[in-house]
Amino acid sequence: MEVGLLSSGGKDSTLAALLLEDHCDLTVLCCTFGITDDYEHAMAAGEAVGFETRRVDLDDEVARDAIEQMVDDGYPRNGIQTVHEHALERAAELDFDGIADGTRRDDRVPTVPRSLAQSVEDRYDVEHLAPLAGIGRGAIDRLAEEHLRVETGPSEEIEKGDYESELRVLIAEEYGAEAVAEMFPEHEQSRVVGRR
Repeated sequence: MEVGLLSSGGKDSTLAALLLEDHCDLTVLCCTFGITDDYEHAMAAGEAVGFETRRVDLDDEVARDAIEQMVDDGYPRNGIQTVHEHALERAAELDFDGIADGTRRDDRVPTVPRSLAQSVEDRYDVEHLAPLAGIGRGAIDRLAEEHLRVETGPSEEIEKGDYESELRVLIAEEYGAEAVAEMFPEHEQSRVVGRR
């Protein structure tokens, strides 16, 4: 089975890849709107742990709709969910038997509810795999510490290939840096740099 895994280059998506690697032919998919070259960080993380990587271009219009939603809401949740759903569909359009991501049990965003997974499977004739769906953050942190070399730090300092970094750039361009600071609370990010 050939599977494309959406990856940000962080520990969640990389652990999902490690869980799948013995069971399928896996390609790490690094999504971008073409706004920045941050997707290259996700590609470097995938390659650092030994996976084939592939760039996936997302629709600029989806980014614009997402930031509009985020600005209207005053927080990023719905906009990031919109982008993740678009990325899943983009991946489903490719030549894979299955698509996967690193969403975990206790994620607030993005999530892949059963209805969305089944809809994507039915519409694109692919399987959706969610290897971390039953795993909580504590277990993921322990697994990452055991199996991965990870850099962590404030979200402003750790560059990786997730949707958030490109959306932050668009918001800053259209609404100013203050809007980014108000909308995105500083939090810790991770970037995988290799295996242990």
